[in-house]
Amino acid sequence: MRRFLNLFYFMFLSNVLIQGQEIDPILKDLDKAILNKEVYLKQKYAKIKSLKIDVNKFTLSEDNKNLYKSYMLLFDQYQSFKYDSAYIYLEKAKSKALILMDPQLLTKTRIKEGFILLSSGLFKEAIDTLSSIDKTKLDVNLKFEYYIINARAYYDLADYNKDYRYNISYVQKGNLNLEKALLLIKANTNEFWAIESLKRMKQQDWKGAEFAFSYWINNFKLSPRYYGIATSSLGYIYSERGYTEKAIQYLALAAIADIKNATKETVALRNLANELYKLGDLEKAYKYIIIAMDDAVFYNARHRKIEISSILPIIEKAHYNNIKTKHDTLVKIIVVLTCFTLVIIIFLVIIFKQLKEKNTARKSMADSLSKLQELNLSLSEANTIKQEYITYFIKATSDLISKMDTLQKNTLHKIITKKTEEVIASLKRYNVKEERDNLFRQFDEIFLKLFPTYVTDFNLLFPNDHKTILKNGDLLNTELRIFALYRLGIQDSCQIANFLELSVTTIYTYKTRIKSTSIFKEKFEEKIMSIKTI
Repeated sequence: MRRFLNLFYFMFLSNVLIQGQEIDPILKDLDKAILNKEVYLKQKYAKIKSLKIDVNKFTLSEDNKNLYKSYMLLFDQYQSFKYDSAYIYLEKAKSKALILMDPQLLTKTRIKEGFILLSSGLFKEAIDTLSSIDKTKLDVNLKFEYYIINARAYYDLADYNKDYRYNISYVQKGNLNLEKALLLIKANTNEFWAIESLKRMKQQDWKGAEFAFSYWINNFKLSPRYYGIATSSLGYIYSERGYTEKAIQYLALAAIADIKNATKETVALRNLANELYKLGDLEKAYKYIIIAMDDAVFYNARHRKIEISSILPIIEKAHYNNIKTKHDTLVKIIVVLTCFTLVIIIFLVIIFKQLKEKNTARKSMADSLSKLQELNLSLSEANTIKQEYITYFIKATSDLISKMDTLQKNTLHKIITKKTEEVIASLKRYNVKEERDNLFRQFDEIFLKLFPTYVTDFNLLFPNDHKTILKNGDLLNTELRIFALYRLGIQDSCQIANFLELSVTTIYTYKTRIKSTSIFKEKFEEKIMSIKTI
């Protein structure tokens, strides 16, 4: 009792959780499984290849008993995968059973033959084959399998026939076979719930069937094939009860199980496509129904192809209309977007012109600002130079006047006192060269105070073998002084010659020689003027 209470609690909780979930994640898992379909097929073919190796081994040794087992194992691999191959290996197993003269083995192959015939849609042939078996000579296991396959034959015939005059009879015969199968097994076993859940579903006991399938899934370890059957059946039950989302979820789980198990004889994808079509998801419905048809063609299941063909045109037409509607909408959107694009292009052209005008004005302002900054810099530089040299020349003039005053007073005094010899001696003591050197040194000091990197910057204008090297104690030499005056704006050769007490020709010679050795011959004066002040 407690076990059943736990089961109902689990079912209630799982229902709440499933209803709270979205469909999309499960369908994404299904799409992922479809993408990996080839991987699962390779695994299937690898198993088949391994079994075929055993067949070759037993054929060489003429081991009919093991050959029978190997053929039946190959049949098991093909029975829900590919009808033609399954039938071939079943026939081979039957031939070995005849050679072995084992009635039970032969009967088993005939039961399996009934299964494979109904799986391919050959219902009359399947029922005739099963009817030819003497049930009284079957052991319990074979009799159980016989009733299960017989039941399925009538159920599938009823689903395929869809005629109310015969369907009830077929379903009743199927139910009768399941009742007989249930009598052969113990209650509350894997096999019991597999049959019980199917029986309740066929009796349209939807709630009872839902409970039975859920109990079977949650309490027993199912093989991938049976898990696919159970989840597909639950999807069908939920569809019949109107729970579309839950139907889609369980049908998707069944489809995933079928793909991973490489099961081609299946209805999960077809029913899933139908549910998605009803929900309005035409893209996925069309995608899944095409895959379902490919599987039916691969297996060669006639009734599945017919069933799919009945809904494929409907989904295909809806899918086409959906694509056409989207296409028409897309065309309208493109037209509207084209109009918007043209308007945007016009606005962009206007904006571009305005921006171009603004950029031109901004560039003009930037150029003006740059020139103004250069002018301000030049004015600032000129002002600094002016202040320094005004101070220098005021001091030099003051010193010269003071010296001249002292010399005048001393000379006049000595002339008055008739000390002519002292006058001559005094004048001889006055050294003009020394005074000029002192003047140049003061000029050099002030200039280098204004342009501390002048000598270094000047030498950068020449190659290594023509750089100016000053003597010990010298601040500038004649060459550096000429272009120092040039940097100060004194660019007239006569003025420079007068200041340095040289001839104009000498100044020209200096300028020409120095410029000719520079690495910037064409822009030499420009480079001199670009030397920065402090």
